[in-house]
Amino acid sequence: MMLRHSFDRAAEADLIEKAVRMVLKEGLRTEDIRQPGARIVNTTEMGDLVVERLRALPD
Repeated sequence: MMLRHSFDRAAEADLIEKAVRMVLKEGLRTEDIRQPGARIVNTTEMGDLVVERLRALPD
């Protein structure tokens, strides 16, 4: 939200949101958003996973 609304960086916000969706689609969750069958990771791991997916997106 900060990128999109405070810094007017919608394109960058879209990329981060896409990376988050990718991680969630893989069934990875932090404890606070646990779902049946999900693999639980801590917040550091979740952040690292999002960064990995973000780096894998085409430029």
